[in-house]
Amino acid sequence: MGTYYNLLLAWSLLCLAAGFFLFFRTAPYGRYLRKGWGVEVPSRLGWILFESPPVYLMIVFFFLYSNQSFVQILFVSIWMIHYLNRSFVWPLKAKISGKPMPLIVILLALVFNAINVYLQGSWLFVFGEYPTSWLTSKPFVVGFLLFFIGMYINITSDNILIALRKDSDEDYTVPKGFLFNKVSSPNYLGEMIEWLGWAIMTWSLAGLVFFFWTVANLLPRAIANHKWYKKKFPDYPSDRKAIIPYLL
Repeated sequence: MGTYYNLLLAWSLLCLAAGFFLFFRTAPYGRYLRKGWGVEVPSRLGWILFESPPVYLMIVFFFLYSNQSFVQILFVSIWMIHYLNRSFVWPLKAKISGKPMPLIVILLALVFNAINVYLQGSWLFVFGEYPTSWLTSKPFVVGFLLFFIGMYINITSDNILIALRKDSDEDYTVPKGFLFNKVSSPNYLGEMIEWLGWAIMTWSLAGLVFFFWTVANLLPRAIANHKWYKKKFPDYPSDRKAIIPYLL
């Protein structure tokens, strides 16, 4: 188990470095795509390729290492709800046809997802202990509610963005309604809340580190999005924050 905690520590330090880097160099996909990052593939294919490993790798982990208790099955089901949406539902709905993504971004995301599944799966099925009574514990109840509140925010925000792109002839317009009236990237806020819920629900260092990685990846991008909106649209709402209502 010492090796597992050492890996968690190393993964946490890498998270800090990645978060620091992303504040100064936005990842090159979507509106921030730029040349010089090598081979490119269609974005829809790219999203499916790098978001789907957490689905089948977690299934493999589950059948190899779990005792298939009810709590473990529930955790895997919650995990799958998120990743089936992120791997297949969102990429197939989003209007991203004809938009490339650097292959290096996909490969880095694949490495991240593989390591993250190992860390989460090892805790859930090998090191962690979750009796049935865990389902009535405060951490589980609070984390469960936060996870699905975050998922609701994330999916609702994504659907607003998808509808905007579908109904407009312009590449980008200012999103309105729901939490877009408060922040520029409520979809990212929702995902951050999801994985905070997961960390609390599993009450694990692995879950907490995953939450930190989510923040390290999405917080810099949300701030970049906010600056981009303000630069592109002179009448962009001045009271709208980047990702946390009234604060940031």
